[in-house]
Amino acid sequence: MKFFAVLALCIVGAIAHPLTSDEANLVKSSWNQVKHNEVDILAAVFKAYPDIQAKFPQFAGKDLDSIKTSGQFATHATRIVSFLSELIALSGNEANLSAVYGLVKKLGVDHKNRGITQGQFNEFKTALISYLSSHVSWGDNVAAAWEHALENTYTVAFEVIPA
Repeated sequence: MKFFAVLALCIVGAIAHPLTSDEANLVKSSWNQVKHNEVDILAAVFKAYPDIQAKFPQFAGKDLDSIKTSGQFATHATRIVSFLSELIALSGNEANLSAVYGLVKKLGVDHKNRGITQGQFNEFKTALISYLSSHVSWGDNVAAAWEHALENTYTVAFEVIPA
């Protein structure tokens, strides 16, 4: 039992300010407007930051317009968006903090092992926010909710990814 209490304290420490119910609802409702645009989301990230595309061996050095119509691109885009969808679905409920923490920690470890930097994570964030802000109902409240959600996510992921 002590182990679970310590684990809970570690999770709360890592995600010191979980999303409020209202923030989670804003993130969820905006995400629901675009979560089926997997290919467009990943294409927007690659277009804004070709260095991210270069980290994917199957897409490195290839013309974005030619690969974004491929099944391989669609499959990978779906993996990324599905991961985000899972995190978003779990948000706003403190009972899910340990699950969110575990998923994001694994994300950090996996990407550290692939040589992904904090800078590239931040580029992804910038491209994602840019995509969202131009494709969903967007206002200061939605922007703040997404900023909070991504800050929490990156705080955990960056525990294992060097600066």
